Amino acid sequence: MSELFTPITIRGVEARNRVWVSPMCEYSADDGIPNDWHMVHLGSRAVGGAGVVMTEATSVTPEGRITPWDTGIWSESHTTAWKPIVRFIESQGAVPAIQLAHAGRKASTNAPWRGGKPVAPADGGYEVVGPSALPFNDGYPTPHEMSTAEVRDVIDAFAEGAQRSVEAGFRILEMHAAHGYLVHQFLSPHTNKRTDEYGGSFEGRTRIAVEAARAIREAAPDTPLMVRISTTEYVEGGWDLEQSIALATLLKDAGVDMIDCSSGGNLPQQQLHPYPGYQVAASRAVREGAGIATAAVGLIVEPNHAESVIAGGDADVVLLGRELLRDPYWPLHAATALHADVEWPVQYQRAKP
Repeated sequence: MSELFTPITIRGVEARNRVWVSPMCEYSADDGIPNDWHMVHLGSRAVGGAGVVMTEATSVTPEGRITPWDTGIWSESHTTAWKPIVRFIESQGAVPAIQLAHAGRKASTNAPWRGGKPVAPADGGYEVVGPSALPFNDGYPTPHEMSTAEVRDVIDAFAEGAQRSVEAGFRILEMHAAHGYLVHQFLSPHTNKRTDEYGGSFEGRTRIAVEAARAIREAAPDTPLMVRISTTEYVEGGWDLEQSIALATLLKDAGVDMIDCSSGGNLPQQQLHPYPGYQVAASRAVREGAGIATAAVGLIVEPNHAESVIAGGDADVVLLGRELLRDPYWPLHAATALHADVEWPVQYQRAKP
C-alpha cells in the first residue's frame, strides 16, 4: 500500500491522498475576481487526482495583491465568484482550499511576463505597506510603515477573508506567512525595525502571525488551518529554522493544524541553491520540534521521492507546484507508478492503465 495515496483527516476534513496542489499565482483576475481561467486551472488539478486543490495567494485587501491581477477575497463579490469553482473542485473528489495573503512591500508589481517590476499608483498600482519603511530592493518603492492600528486592521482582514472563504465553500484555509510577503516581513529582524508591540523581540515580531492565526481560528472554528512559512531566509542574522520551530509551537497553540514548510523570498541577497526536496529536512525538523503536522514542498517531482517523504516521516503531505503545471494528472500517473489503485474520473476510466 502506498503511503502517498492513503487518506488524511485534519479537523474532520478528509483528503483522499497526500498529493496536494501548492498555491501558484496565475495573474489573471480582474479586480480580484476569479474567472474561467481559474475554473479550468484549478478544476483540472481536481480532475487530475490531487487530494487538495489550493488557490493562488488570494489577497484579503485590494492593496495586498502581489499584482493588480491577483485573486481576492475582500468582498462578497469575491465570495460569489469563488463558489462555482469550489463546487467543481469538490465534485471531482478533491478538497478545495484557499491561501489567504497580503504581499506588503512586495505588492503592486507587474505580471512576470510583463517584467514583474513595480507598478506605480498612476499606472494602476497602489501604495505598498510594510512593518518598516524599507524597500524590497533597488527600484522598488519605499513602503508606508504601518501604524499599530493598521496592523490590527490587517489582522481583522485575515479573519474576514477566512469567514468569506468558508461562505464560498472552501474547506481548508492557509495563511501565507512566507516568501517575503507581509507576515514574513514582520517575522524577520532584517525587515522589521519597529519599536511597538509588533517589533523588536521574537515575541513582538511573531505577534502578527499568532494574532492573525487566532483571529482566523475564531472566524472559522471548525475549518482546518495551515500556515505557510519560510523556514529560513538564507541570510546571516535573519529568520531561521530554530525560530521557525518556535513559531510553529506558538501557532499550534493558536489553533493551527499544519505548517507548510517553504523557504526564502524575503531578501534579494539570499543565497539559495535549490535541489530536489531541498526543503524536506526543514519539514521534518518542524514536525518533530513542534509536534505538528507539516507539508513538504520544493522540487518534489518523482513519485518514489514523494512516497519516501511520507513513508519516512518527513511530512504528512507533499505540495507540488510547477510539476502540476507541467502535468495536471501527475497524481493519477504517480498512483500507477506506485501500484496504488485510485479512482479515475468516470469520463476517463477507459484510459486507465
